[in-house]
Amino acid sequence: MPLNKLNISRKHLYWICQISGWSTFLLLNLLIISSFEELQWERIVIGIYFVFAGIGFTNIFRGIIKKQNWLELPLKEIIPKVIISSFLLGIVIYGMVYGVSFFSGVMAKEDYTPINPIIGVIITSGIALLWALIYFSIHYLENYKKTEIESLIWEAAVKDYELKTLKSQLNPHFMFNAMNSIRSLIEEDPESAKVALTKLSNILRYSLKMERAGSVLLSEEIEAVKDYLDLEKMRFEERLKYSININSEAGRVEIPPMMIQTLVENGIKHGISKKTEGGEIMIESKVENSNLLIEIRNIGYLEDDALKNSKGFGVANTKHRLNLLFGEKASFSLTTENENIVLAKLIIPIGGSD
Repeated sequence: MPLNKLNISRKHLYWICQISGWSTFLLLNLLIISSFEELQWERIVIGIYFVFAGIGFTNIFRGIIKKQNWLELPLKEIIPKVIISSFLLGIVIYGMVYGVSFFSGVMAKEDYTPINPIIGVIITSGIALLWALIYFSIHYLENYKKTEIESLIWEAAVKDYELKTLKSQLNPHFMFNAMNSIRSLIEEDPESAKVALTKLSNILRYSLKMERAGSVLLSEEIEAVKDYLDLEKMRFEERLKYSININSEAGRVEIPPMMIQTLVENGIKHGISKKTEGGEIMIESKVENSNLLIEIRNIGYLEDDALKNSKGFGVANTKHRLNLLFGEKASFSLTTENENIVLAKLIIPIGGSD
């Protein structure tokens, strides 16, 4: 039913444009004639006949365009077809009007000069060409919009699929490391293992929420990160320290889930775990110029080729997700801040995605 209504409305719109366009031409033509000479009723009758002929033959032309699928042809093929067709239309329409005016005796004998038909055909052909230009322009604009909408829908579907794929990669990766942390405590310190299981249950709860949510509050992400760091602290003991400084405004901003967790895990794996004396993870965040600024520092060096080439799991995943969600509005960098501090810096637009 909606499709039929749509077709009817388009058909009505076409005829409204046809009648109003040709009628406007007639009124303007009669207005110009009346400014130079007295307007006679015969002129008006011939003008009306011209309008009906124009509507009829351009409608036939429209049928030919649709039947021959001219709208599907490239411009280099359409242009000569339209020019020739417009010239033929000009000859046919003006020829009929000229013949009617001749046999009806509407035109004075002095008007039947060789130059008049030539001028008339040229003007009428120009009108037909203008009609064709408007007709093709409307259809090309509609097709362009349709193609653009289809492209956006396809792009959104691809992004959604890629993001779901990335999130499915994050969850097992995250849980594998958390389970390893607990496993190392079970025999050594059962009480600490119980506390660790509580932390793990919190992480699992957050992980399940992540599967359903496209974004989470930064404050929620930080709570999960604290649980993860506490688990790792049980494994690394004094070798791991951490500090978190998140102001209240930043805590209310939504971010892609697991993004900070992934980078923290990356810092422990490639930095702190490789140093005998361990080190510290420092997380800071604030709102700056309508963007959320997140900085994660850890002891270490950018010596790993995977990190330098941005091919490590955490780095590549973060870059890919930011690009899919925010395009060029977001940024991520991994740099050496000084001799032994690696800085992961995220800039995320607040409430703005592509």
